[in-house]
Amino acid sequence: MPPEISLFLKTLNFGGVLPIYKILWQLISQWWWLPAPFILWKPARYFWLFWRMELFLKKQRLILLGIKIPEESLKPIRAMENVFSGLWQGFYDPPNFWEKWWDGKIIMGLSLETVSIGGEVHFYIRIPDYRRDTLESCIYSQYPEAEITIAEDYTRYVPQDLPNKDWDLWATDYRLFKPDPYPIKTYKEFETEAEKEEEKRVDPVAMLLEGMAKVRPGEQFWIQIQATPISEKYAEPFWKEGEALKEKLAKRPETTKAKPVWQEAAEILITGKAPEEEKPAPFELIAPELRLTPGEKEIITGVERKISKPPYQTSIRWIWLGKKEIWFKGNLRLGLAFLGHYVTEHLNAPFPMGETITKVYSRPPISLLDERRLYLRKRKIFRLYRERFRPMFPMTGNRKTGTFILNIEELASLYHFPSRAVAPAPTVPRVEAKKGEAPPELPVE
Repeated sequence: MPPEISLFLKTLNFGGVLPIYKILWQLISQWWWLPAPFILWKPARYFWLFWRMELFLKKQRLILLGIKIPEESLKPIRAMENVFSGLWQGFYDPPNFWEKWWDGKIIMGLSLETVSIGGEVHFYIRIPDYRRDTLESCIYSQYPEAEITIAEDYTRYVPQDLPNKDWDLWATDYRLFKPDPYPIKTYKEFETEAEKEEEKRVDPVAMLLEGMAKVRPGEQFWIQIQATPISEKYAEPFWKEGEALKEKLAKRPETTKAKPVWQEAAEILITGKAPEEEKPAPFELIAPELRLTPGEKEIITGVERKISKPPYQTSIRWIWLGKKEIWFKGNLRLGLAFLGHYVTEHLNAPFPMGETITKVYSRPPISLLDERRLYLRKRKIFRLYRERFRPMFPMTGNRKTGTFILNIEELASLYHFPSRAVAPAPTVPRVEAKKGEAPPELPVE
């Protein structure tokens, strides 16, 4: 050992030589606090914000509103797009710095739910109670004959320990196959606007309602779409990603920014070489936009249309549950078939998340735990649905965790109110009588 190092070790041990692990332990025990703030800052900030948000959510009073749709509604699906456009403005209330980090305030969204209980179909929307007037004004403006009332939470009328010896379920969350700027198939591709006669309109929700009407007593089918107007923090990256994707698909040359004068001077001093002149791009007789295939043009049009409309941070899940002696697992294809209508191969597609789907396959010896893992997955997704939490909660939302961005056109395609002419399912409660205005001579006091 060199004499300098030996002298240093003797100094540390006041005359005795210490092993290296003791030296490290002394350094850690005496100086651990120095890197601790840098290491713990991010998790401490996360748990602090999570705690404040939990306190904020406990103060909120959430209500479930049942919507009874009109008997005959000649409104196109575009009417529901107008509803979501108004709700985006009405619900968008981003917190400032103090509200976020001390009050724990977040933007409160809405939960759009379509439910079949023993074959009886219901439309629900779950919102904070102070947003009820906003919701009613948006819906009545497009569907003046609808009825909106406070409903009991249907998730409380089934055993809360699902699955158990008497009840079973199958459920899944969804995510998008491609990045958010790619749109899913919307009502404009179903050609609903081109048909003048109501009976000829094509509507995937009509297929869903017909399937829900066939749910037997003792079985239930729930679909939940959570939508929250996103703040600029999430919207701006989404818009930038969409613009970049559009430019890439259009095969336009990337524009390079000119270097600052000080950077060019520094490069000359360091390298001793003058900067090379950029060669002009070769002249093309045909513009890149004119060389696009019809499919590429359709993708660019879809991306442009999606980023041009108000966005919502969205998640989708559904649950098929019932008593074991009645519950037939094969009927879960109803949920898969409904969301399959919105798949476009060259654009985007919602598909089940493998991390949340209630089936488990693994190899030995891990397969010995498959039954227990499946039970825990079912318990978790039922609790998330009941409490209206996002998939993979409490992880932050992104496309990989089942939270993605849909605009108002896509939401309207997934959730709207078809008339009896389009969806003649007899078990859908409807408003039978039309509302009339009060006589002008009726006293108000």
